[in-house]
Amino acid sequence: MEKTIREQILSYVDTDFQKFTAALLPTIDNVLGVRLPVLRKLAQDIAKGDWRLYLETAESDYFEEVMLQGIVIGYVKMNIEEALSYVAKFVPKIDNWSVCDSFCAGLKFTKNHKERVWEFIQPYLFSKKEYEIRFGVVMLLNFYIEEPYINQVLELLDQTHREDYYVQMAVAWAISICYIKLPEITMHYLQNNTLDDFTFNKALQKIIESYRVDQATKTIMRSMKRKRK
Repeated sequence: MEKTIREQILSYVDTDFQKFTAALLPTIDNVLGVRLPVLRKLAQDIAKGDWRLYLETAESDYFEEVMLQGIVIGYVKMNIEEALSYVAKFVPKIDNWSVCDSFCAGLKFTKNHKERVWEFIQPYLFSKKEYEIRFGVVMLLNFYIEEPYINQVLELLDQTHREDYYVQMAVAWAISICYIKLPEITMHYLQNNTLDDFTFNKALQKIIESYRVDQATKTIMRSMKRKRK
């Protein structure tokens, strides 16, 4: 089964797309160059069959193979505890922002199990591993930026004191989404936080770049930027 899937993946390799994708993913060197819609279609087919066997035997030599596994986990229907067991097995395979972010966005079962998944992701937010933390942060920004959770989300983001680039960028991204969705609460946070200067300024930059933020607010954000020491 796995050989057949790998052959299918290899049959869709696009060398020009490989160069484009590889340039966006400087932390890895195993990109084949297969477009995401192709992987999603393949994942849908796998999800209709013996997906458990696939997930148990799937190889992870290529970026696309890992991405495919993550998409399958998001597609299949199973109870929440089984789903989280597959998530726990998958997270250690994440070694780039693209797999992380696509995987998180696909875990839509979170919407029906908010409290359980909230509990599940907490240890990742306090991990010492860059992509485990990013996984936790991206889960927050995808599913928990809403009034019942916003104060806890901001508190957790504020506690993520890491110099890992892909953690800092995820935290900045999350804070910008917090502002766009709940501006008053997030503005108070932006005026009272312990973020490092890089992450803080990146959060402001992402808010400024948003088309959902008015010009007056963008001017205020620019004035709040910290000068480099």
